[in-house]
Amino acid sequence: MLSWVDGRPAAELPLSDRGLAYGDGLFETLAVRHGQPCLLAAHLQRLRLGCERLGIPFDEALVTDELLAFCAAVGDGVAKLIVTRGDGLRGYAPPTPVQPRRLLLASPLPAYPVGHAEQGVELFPCALRLAEQPRLAGLKHLNRLEQVLARAEWQDSCYAEGLLRDQAGRPIEGVFSNLFLVSDGRLLTPSLERCGVAGVMRGALLEQAHALGIACEVRDLAFDELLAAQEIFLCNSVYGVWPVRRLETRVWLPGPLTRKLQGVARTLLDC
Repeated sequence: MLSWVDGRPAAELPLSDRGLAYGDGLFETLAVRHGQPCLLAAHLQRLRLGCERLGIPFDEALVTDELLAFCAAVGDGVAKLIVTRGDGLRGYAPPTPVQPRRLLLASPLPAYPVGHAEQGVELFPCALRLAEQPRLAGLKHLNRLEQVLARAEWQDSCYAEGLLRDQAGRPIEGVFSNLFLVSDGRLLTPSLERCGVAGVMRGALLEQAHALGIACEVRDLAFDELLAAQEIFLCNSVYGVWPVRRLETRVWLPGPLTRKLQGVARTLLDC
């Protein structure tokens, strides 16, 4: 597996890295096509905002140069960019000064079944409820134990994704996807002010939907609203858009707005 640490080929990380000890860092997962990272500006913007919120210095020019060179070496696949706070001594107190560490890892494009995009996917109703921490809400931070535990809830391959809800039972997202509903011609997606990840594809689809004149709402959604929706779909920045065809006993067909935005996502990932 191709991997770089701080701009150089490497496959080792110091045990003193705070990303290992505390999950003290952030990451971005980018689709790479023909040596180019897709949705690069949006990924960098989210990473920059995350670093600002966590107080990690962010050299955007350096990160960008390394990422572009790495993706050129990847060709076609997936690039994972991790930024940690770097090395630290024992204890939670951040080191002074902070010397961030940059990791780049490559993997092949996942071979998802064609039916996920064409016929849609079945959602597993996860029992785990997301914790609410507004200061971390929206960030793609390294603390992903909730997602690990949620994904461990099912082994049946009939489920392509799991539905995650908050402490009040409101639908928030998938384990590795963002969630959209279509109700009476309006595009709805859950608010992520208390928990959840503000996905890059989610933001891009909202922007494109506005440009297409589609009414959009970002707000708290009740579970009953999800069940009553005419269309449901999932998205992320690697696979694009998957329609949802089933959640427990509720069944949907891929609808026209889902198909339209699926085409938008394909264009966005045709970098």
